[in-house]
Amino acid sequence: GQAAEALPVLEAVLDLKRRYCERDADVILTAQANIAACFSVLGRPDKAVVLHRDIHARQLAKFGISHENTIHSGFNLAHSLNQLELWDESLTFMRNLLPATRSLGADHSSTLGFNQCLSEALMNNPDRTRDDPSLNKHGTMSEQNPSLNTGDDL
Repeated sequence: GQAAEALPVLEAVLDLKRRYCERDADVILTAQANIAACFSVLGRPDKAVVLHRDIHARQLAKFGISHENTIHSGFNLAHSLNQLELWDESLTFMRNLLPATRSLGADHSSTLGFNQCLSEALMNNPDRTRDDPSLNKHGTMSEQNPSLNTGDDL
């Protein structure tokens, strides 16, 4: 109920921000992220993933891969890919983002969310096995593993 009622309000807010804050990309990206989150809550990950791809690309271009905003938008994109059960795409994407999450620290909320999203993709991907060479002894992706930087296997 509330998300369905919130969506038209969030869309109106985005329109106003585009009109009055057109030079402040961060304000517009935040409004778009709110709409994407609302789509996810409404069970419309196909709509959310389109927005999350755009938001992440813009954050990446503006801040680089290691910036907290980029990592957070990357986590949101990975979450949407998982909702769509695009496990391979999600894992490949997260593999590229994994080293950047280390800059935030292991206990940062974005790192924790990213790791949860990663574990969901690993658990649900029918093509993955427990013997995956890109996983460390704890069953998590290891940045020490040279295969992480190749883009192979995930």
